[in-house]
Amino acid sequence: MKFNKIIKIMAVLLLPYTSLNLVLAQDVLQVDVNDAYAAPIPIAITALQGNSSFLLSGESMADYGRKISQVVSADLVRSGLFKSIDQRAFLSKDINILRPNFKDWRAVGAQDLVTGSIILQENGRMKVEFRLWDVFGGTRIKGLRYQALPKDWRRVAHRIADAVYRRLTGEKGYFDTRIVYIAETGSYTKRIKRLAIMDQDGKNHKYLTSGKNMALTPRFSPTIQEITYLSYVNDMPRVYLYNLDSGKQEILGDFDGMTFAPRFSADGNTVIMSMAKKGNSDIYAMELKTRRVKRLTKNSAIDTSPSYSPDGKKIVFNSDRGGSQQLYVMDENGRGIHRISFGKGRYATPVWSPRGDLIAFTRQYGGEFYIGVMRTDGSGERLLTKSFLDEGPTWSPNGRVLMFFRKKPYDKKGKGGETQLWSVDLTGYNERQIHTPRDASDPAWSPLLR
Repeated sequence: MKFNKIIKIMAVLLLPYTSLNLVLAQDVLQVDVNDAYAAPIPIAITALQGNSSFLLSGESMADYGRKISQVVSADLVRSGLFKSIDQRAFLSKDINILRPNFKDWRAVGAQDLVTGSIILQENGRMKVEFRLWDVFGGTRIKGLRYQALPKDWRRVAHRIADAVYRRLTGEKGYFDTRIVYIAETGSYTKRIKRLAIMDQDGKNHKYLTSGKNMALTPRFSPTIQEITYLSYVNDMPRVYLYNLDSGKQEILGDFDGMTFAPRFSADGNTVIMSMAKKGNSDIYAMELKTRRVKRLTKNSAIDTSPSYSPDGKKIVFNSDRGGSQQLYVMDENGRGIHRISFGKGRYATPVWSPRGDLIAFTRQYGGEFYIGVMRTDGSGERLLTKSFLDEGPTWSPNGRVLMFFRKKPYDKKGKGGETQLWSVDLTGYNERQIHTPRDASDPAWSPLLR
């Protein structure tokens, strides 16, 4: 990855503070996130300075300040674009958050610096301020203020990380998001699968269903905090809508045939899915307001795993209509079907990037599974991961990171077979496990929280 120094001559802008305000914008060294991999940017992230006399649940504001800085650091490091300098290497012990000694920060190799403060207000809310500094330029390049309840301190940390990421890369962040997935327990012959949700870093874990009825293939709406998923009730597949803000759950429909992998359109108004009738699987779309169902494909082959483009005008899906399982693209009305994958092996689970530039997929070839991406016309295919079984990619809302699940093989006694969530960026170099309390599969990434 090349680090292109983009000098921007801008007037200093000072806006009145609200709960989220821009303070300053000046020169900055930006990251080209589209290029090949290179060493991450060294950044120093100091603990937010807080008053130790104000205690909340046995913790002071200074304790909260340290925890917030640790989460900010972990988010940025996990992106693969940043290296957080160990705080034990800091030369400045009494850190001036308004006028840092840039000489000390240059001496420890920092290119950028994060400082800030945290106080408890009379209304019981925390006021958190942070500043991002260009160490070589000696200038403040970002500053924000947040107000939040102490219980929401992790969200504040994720939003700070998002702001730093966006300022230094030019891309939207993805840290203030959640992941819904299938939590799995039990033997490989009697798996219990229930719906679960957590922050993108694996924290604040919560189960959404009891496991009494099997849950499968959750998908987030790209516009609101709502998911769709499959559940088997009395051995019959049902598609549910689950509003995470209200906790309200409703049946989207009972369908005559087997139903697979419902997924929202980009505007959140339509759900597209594959349904099997009389042994044949085709693709159908349902308008959520009217519940009107429209059949989009009519073919004797198996058509499944549909995914809309961000503008809603195209749909990618996989089909064996050409003799082997490959990827196809069609218009939103089901016309203009054409094949886009031509590699060896089988292609499945295509997902259109929220940026509209790429399609992620699973590829099976030579006894191995891969997670890859290609352009929307099928060109430029790149394989990012490889293992015994990698499957089910889902995009971060900024279209720069993929999460998927990885399964290990069972031994002859039926042991092993662990299933875990992993992430990888578009370079393919930054592959990381996301830890969950139990086995995990079928992740789906939320839009940015509001």
